[in-house]
Amino acid sequence: MRKPHVAISVLVVDDDRDARAMYRMYLMHVGCKVRTARDGHAAITKANAWAPDVIVMDLAMPRLDGWTASRWLKSSPATAHIPIIALSAALAAREHAREAGCDGFLAKPCQPDLLWWEIRALLHPEA
Repeated sequence: MRKPHVAISVLVVDDDRDARAMYRMYLMHVGCKVRTARDGHAAITKANAWAPDVIVMDLAMPRLDGWTASRWLKSSPATAHIPIIALSAALAAREHAREAGCDGFLAKPCQPDLLWWEIRALLHPEA
């Protein structure tokens, strides 16, 4: 018997409104449940309230950056299990993203289909 398809829930965090909209529309198109946040503070609040399957985190944001938000999320028992995919235009940010607890890293600009591939690879590595 086949298991029913369960939509993957994704929290997209980016201060760029166009980037949030692009990723949100693409991920909804492939069947994900998507919520967005525009900075690290909103990301922490929404991750705690919603408990998404994965978080897509821009690193360079005003107010509270993605590095700090990722460290906070990974240090909290309520959210530590949620994989975080870091997005950054700075390739040198890859190592710092890992140190902050991010589970994956994609360079910006990042095509939505590559992001979708990375999400599936993190959540279902056996597939």
